Amino acid sequence: MSYDEEDIEEIRRRRALELRRQLAEAQSRANVQQEAEIQKREVLRKILSPEARQRLNRLKMVKPDFATQLELQLIQTAQTGRINIPITDEQLKTILTRLQGGKREIKIRRM
Repeated sequence: MSYDEEDIEEIRRRRALELRRQLAEAQSRANVQQEAEIQKREVLRKILSPEARQRLNRLKMVKPDFATQLELQLIQTAQTGRINIPITDEQLKTILTRLQGGKREIKIRRM
């Protein structure tokens, strides 16, 4: 069984179309993610005081996954009206303390 030039060219054309479609989908997903991130930042700007926003940004550098979960939780809490807006730095510290309260602190003593 031998492929002739037309078959090979057809395979190449189909592959090129598939690659273009995949690239378009990836770009579309990236645009959607970027839009969602912009909207999230805008909501956080409205519900957090500047000091609280700075604290959250510093936390994001150290614990990005935890900070992302906290951002979503803050947005949901503010949207349901369960917390006063804007959230101050002191309120954010209290929330962080409550969330990390379940963690045990490990102390090592040398003898």
